[in-house]
Amino acid sequence: MSTTSAVGTTSAEAPPATRVSTLDLAGVSRWYGNVVAVNDVTMSLGPGVTGLLGPNGAGKTTLLHMMAGFLAPSRGTLTLDGAPTWRNPEVYRRLGLVSEREAVHTFLTASEFVLASAKLHGLPDPAAAARRAIDLVELAGAQDRRIGTYSKGMRQRARVAAALVHDPQVLLLDEPFNGMDPRQRLHMMQLLHRLGDAGRTILFSSHILEEVEQVSGTVQVMVAGRLAASGDFRTIRRLMTNRPHVFVIRSTDDRALAVALMAEPSVTGVELDRTGLTVRAGDYGAFTRVLPKIALDRGVRVRALLPEDESLESVFSYLVEA
Repeated sequence: MSTTSAVGTTSAEAPPATRVSTLDLAGVSRWYGNVVAVNDVTMSLGPGVTGLLGPNGAGKTTLLHMMAGFLAPSRGTLTLDGAPTWRNPEVYRRLGLVSEREAVHTFLTASEFVLASAKLHGLPDPAAAARRAIDLVELAGAQDRRIGTYSKGMRQRARVAAALVHDPQVLLLDEPFNGMDPRQRLHMMQLLHRLGDAGRTILFSSHILEEVEQVSGTVQVMVAGRLAASGDFRTIRRLMTNRPHVFVIRSTDDRALAVALMAEPSVTGVELDRTGLTVRAGDYGAFTRVLPKIALDRGVRVRALLPEDESLESVFSYLVEA
């Protein structure tokens, strides 16, 4: 079966996951001598797409390598469906990894590269599996060209195909959008959505906030080796009670509404200019509940209520500054 994507191309449909897999981390730390790369991280990852965020040096790659069984935790436990990933080759039947560092044989064609991965996994029909994976990443038209002739974005797609060839339940990707042009990036986002919707557990790291915001609302935020926040980033923002919430309001009478809001205890600041009304509220829930009542009492119609600082960029900057 095939589907037409929003960019006007045809790609293979992601098959449903044969089972549901969960990655669990409990008190995981990793250090190198006196340097602590990951510090006491606890999280659980299930089906769907999750973004792993953090500035450079936050510990994202180290965490992904431990999840993939390439590194042993210095402390804590890390399991896939209850089994440790470290020194456990069986996990690779259910897990695929696309590392940040490229590791491809440039003299191979994409078809040969993905086919080799299928054979290494001992699949019953490696040629069919390779074709399916190449179709998923939309490389069929260039599969017989040597990878050395590919752009960086095309090499990324070939590596994703090799990681998907055995149809894993868990897919870990470290900066998967690096080097992709806008069309390639859009297609990869759509592919991750389809895989997550089909029941797979997808975790991808990125330092580009727009990418994470478009692919997943669920985030794990790493700062200085620690897990700073976990969950839906909008919910995380609303729990930041030490940061006033900023709203832009458009109404039929901004001035009257501003006067009324200044007397509201949940409001900490009001600004009125030619562009409209900006309100800072200390309590998100209290403000959004009382605003309709105040507007109704003053005979004002609210045309728009827009959270100004509820983007992933705002949440991330607040967490890094903390």
